[in-house]
Amino acid sequence: MKGIILAGGSGTRLHPLTQVVSKQLLPVYDKPMIYYPLSVLMLSGIQEVLIISTPVDLPNFKRLFGDGSQLGISISYAEQLSPEGLAQAFIIGEEFIGSDDVCLILGDNIFYGAGLQQQLLDAKKKVEENKQAVVFGYYVDDPERYGVAAFDESGRVTDIEEKPKEPKSNYAIVGLYFYPNTVVEIAKNVKPSDRGELEITTVNQEYLNQDNLQLQLLGRGFAWLDTGTHESLSEATEFIKTIEKRTSLKVACLEEIALSKGYIEKEDLYNRVKDLKGVYFDYLKKISG
Repeated sequence: MKGIILAGGSGTRLHPLTQVVSKQLLPVYDKPMIYYPLSVLMLSGIQEVLIISTPVDLPNFKRLFGDGSQLGISISYAEQLSPEGLAQAFIIGEEFIGSDDVCLILGDNIFYGAGLQQQLLDAKKKVEENKQAVVFGYYVDDPERYGVAAFDESGRVTDIEEKPKEPKSNYAIVGLYFYPNTVVEIAKNVKPSDRGELEITTVNQEYLNQDNLQLQLLGRGFAWLDTGTHESLSEATEFIKTIEKRTSLKVACLEEIALSKGYIEKEDLYNRVKDLKGVYFDYLKKISG
């Protein structure tokens, strides 16, 4: 399975912050926002990643990650000339995806919780073994703001509505999607919505029509943070700060995940960071020394 991070858009709700830098490069406490979605892909066991962003912002992502080899993974880059919907990611990434299955995560979504890695691995397994599409549901108080799923006791989705006036559940579909390879052809046949975008909800509807869409609930103890506004960005920073200070462990530390997966060696990591200063690098020295 391959992974795509969609990190495009102009981030107008965060102006003036995003007039000079990509939203996904803004800090969430002690690391750039894009570290969080990339950590999710790495926890899923995905080692080939495509970052899609604007032509203006892509050079900054390349400076941050390079080819990904320092993390034991491979990172490629592709341009999204204009934001024309989430499903466009599969068209832009068609050559990158090739014949593989794919996970798409939005660059401004943060996930945290005990058991997250197992949830991700379960979703990946369902796609690889059963060729089912898997989406995630999270309980919200204001479901009318989101794409909302109705589902039966087995987790099989029975209906999806985009920003419904009368929601059938309180479970929003979050910005993390696992799909079999058929998603590429489905995306290529999606018609633009009234907003002129290729909607991810239309892709999910197609899998629903095929009776092939599974929902996994992120229950109590999980946090899903969408950092699209100044307030939510500040809340995310405070959340991560609190977790890290309470546990003395880093959230979304890419190098630590790479070590745990065996992608890189402790000695190599230590030699790379031993002369660098700052709290983040002090932590890397501690776990690799």
